[in-house]
Amino acid sequence: MITEEIKEELLKLQDIEYRDFQSKLIPTVDVSYFIGVRTPDLRKLAKTLAKRPDIDDFLKQLPHDYFDENQLHAFILSEMKDYEKCVEMLQQFLPYVNNWATCDQMSPKIFKKHKAELLPIIDEWIASGDTYSIRFGIKMLMEHFLDEDFDLSYPEKVAAVHSEEYYVNMMIAWYFATALAKQYDATITFIENKKLDQWCHNKAIQKSIESYRITPEQKEYLRGLKIK
Repeated sequence: MITEEIKEELLKLQDIEYRDFQSKLIPTVDVSYFIGVRTPDLRKLAKTLAKRPDIDDFLKQLPHDYFDENQLHAFILSEMKDYEKCVEMLQQFLPYVNNWATCDQMSPKIFKKHKAELLPIIDEWIASGDTYSIRFGIKMLMEHFLDEDFDLSYPEKVAAVHSEEYYVNMMIAWYFATALAKQYDATITFIENKKLDQWCHNKAIQKSIESYRITPEQKEYLRGLKIK
C-alpha cells in the first residue's frame, strides 16, 4: 500500500537531531510523533507523490501516525490543481490537523484562482469551533484578501473571533499586524477602537512594531495604543 511505502521513505529521510529540535518548536505533541524529516525533503517528496494515481489512498487514510505524514499531506494538497477536489480533501483533513506548523505551511496554490468560491468556505472554517480550522481560515484571509481583494468586512470577521486558544489568538494578532502593514488606514481603527480582545490587541501591536513594513511614525503611534 502507498501509505506503507511513504512511511518507509520518510524513515529513510529521518534526521534524529532535527526531530529533537523540531519537537521543541511544537510542544502540543509528543516527540514520538515526529520522524524528523526536513521540510525541503518533504516538499520534494510531495511534488513526486502528488502525481501518483493512487495518492488518494494516502490522503484518505486518516488520522496519520506521524507529524511528517501530516506535513506531507499538507504539501500534497498545496500542489493540487483541481480546486473542488482540493477543497474536498482539505475539509476531510483539517479536523486532524493538531499543530500550528501543519496548519501554517498548508497553502493550496489553486486558491489564488478561486477567491470568490473560497470566501464562504473560509466563513465555515472560522465558525467551526475547531482550533486549527479557525487558524487556517484566518490565515487564508491573510494570504489572499489583504491586497487588491481587500474589503473592510474581512478584518471585521477576524475581530469577531473570541477564543481562549493560544494558537487562534496568535493568528488573530498575526493577521492584524499584517493588515496594518498592508492596509494601515483601514485597519488602524480596529486598534484605536479596541475591537480585539486585550491579548490579541497588544500582541498585534507588538508584532507590528517588530515589522520592517511599519514606518517609525506608525510604530510610535501604535506604542501609545497599548492596553495596560
